[in-house]
Amino acid sequence: MRLLSKQDLHDVLFGCAILGTGGGGDLDKGIELINKDIENGFEFKLIELDDVPDDVMIASPYQAGSISPLTEEDLKKYADLKVIKEMPSLVAFKALGDFMGESFYATISTELGGHNTAVGMSVAAKLGIPIVDADPAGRSVPELQHSTMYINNISITPLAVANKFGDVAIIKEVANDFRAEAIVRAMAVVSQNSVGVTDHPVRGKDLKKAVIPGAISYALKIGKALREAREKGEDPAAKVAEAGNGYILFKGIVKNFTWEDRAGFTLGDTYIEGKGEYSGDEYRIWYKNENIISWKNGEIFVTVPDLICILDSKTGDPITNPNFKKGMEVTVIGLPAPKEWRTEKGLETFGPKHFGYDLDYIPIEKIMESGK
Repeated sequence: MRLLSKQDLHDVLFGCAILGTGGGGDLDKGIELINKDIENGFEFKLIELDDVPDDVMIASPYQAGSISPLTEEDLKKYADLKVIKEMPSLVAFKALGDFMGESFYATISTELGGHNTAVGMSVAAKLGIPIVDADPAGRSVPELQHSTMYINNISITPLAVANKFGDVAIIKEVANDFRAEAIVRAMAVVSQNSVGVTDHPVRGKDLKKAVIPGAISYALKIGKALREAREKGEDPAAKVAEAGNGYILFKGIVKNFTWEDRAGFTLGDTYIEGKGEYSGDEYRIWYKNENIISWKNGEIFVTVPDLICILDSKTGDPITNPNFKKGMEVTVIGLPAPKEWRTEKGLETFGPKHFGYDLDYIPIEKIMESGK
């Protein structure tokens, strides 16, 4: 077990924001949350997956909902409700433990994202427990069943849901993880598009067989590469791609972008006009919270489960959807998906066909080797 420094934590969250592929929540809010915890004297402990005792219970606290900005109309709907002081994910974590009669040994992040990983770390720090150096996604994902725990038959229930208005629910059982997604998403829609969730309560011995080890350390590596590139005046995107064994996919100017909030998700497209060596080319990315499918010059290019990440070319800052501006200079990088997503069940759960695209997944390495 190791204590994470403030620099470690910032590197982790910047790495998570890159690996968030446009989703995973607001990085600034994640940094703010962690900084406040540090000011309040909380410690952040990271435990390796292999060091988790077999008989203890672990659970995943996080935020779920749309990443769309709230409109004035949205805000007015909830104007008469009081907002609780405690973080909804912490409320859900405690509520699930009380319901099960369990004292959770540690938290595990549900995904890698600038805010959602911070939530998992913050819940752990506030309760004086560690966070596990692993996760069930290796990136950010839009739906609850997009989890290696699902593909390894770890039950998502019982689960707890809480919102900032003080509503708390325990869901004992669901027909399947797809139903859990629908139920939690519906609760988010009536909770100003965001709820705190804690799910996948699991014993240590079962956890070890169902998640991606070293995920937090991987995010730390990516975030450190970004920071050091900035400090040395090097190309941040190139160094991040190198650190993740990935590729520069495209460079250009944001020509246009569209988005809408639909059923608790933010959906849209980003259109990029090539610059420099990519002059004359066009790139398009479709996202459902996270970047899912991309096209180069109208032809399908990199897709899920591989990671499509967009960085500001000038600053190296990771850009979350739909926070673009026309004329913004961006670099698109692609990183290979964890091997768990490249299995038959992994692709069935989180491949292009799940999102309605009738096409076979081609690993990013093969696409780049083909020289398209």
